[in-house]
Amino acid sequence: MKSNTLSIIAVILVIFVGLFLWGYAGNGATTASVQGSTVAANAASGLTAPEKFYDFGTISMKNGNVTKEFVVTNPTDKDVTASTLVTSCMCTAAFFVLPDGSAKGPFGMPGMGSVPPVNDVIKAGESRAIRVIYNPNAHGPAGVGQIDRFVTLTDAAGAAIEFEIKALVTP
Repeated sequence: MKSNTLSIIAVILVIFVGLFLWGYAGNGATTASVQGSTVAANAASGLTAPEKFYDFGTISMKNGNVTKEFVVTNPTDKDVTASTLVTSCMCTAAFFVLPDGSAKGPFGMPGMGSVPPVNDVIKAGESRAIRVIYNPNAHGPAGVGQIDRFVTLTDAAGAAIEFEIKALVTP
């Protein structure tokens, strides 16, 4: 009876250790943690932006969405392919604005539905706009107070540039 009990305990222990190791091995493949900016092992993008932060100040839920456009430029002598555009929260949407004024998107938060690839080439010396739209009503009546959201544009090499918006949301 004791050897049977020990066998069962040993099997359960092996299963737990195996699950732990399996879960730990899966964590090594992550490339982005949008909020907190450990994007692609902190690789800096060849893209530049004169403005990466914007504070809307105090905004009211009753006035609806607020929008900010950030400009991204490729100052290098090589084309850069924008591959992904993601946000840190479902309350924020991002659009990749093309030279003709049309936009790809909306791009949102990873893990909350499909986030399509951008797959757009920014030629040497060209610029694009990243349109960020924040919906202050997305979190309902409990969504008042200070917000801090991030939008991350990653290029095909895995390097990223991050934009941040802040606001004080009132009813």
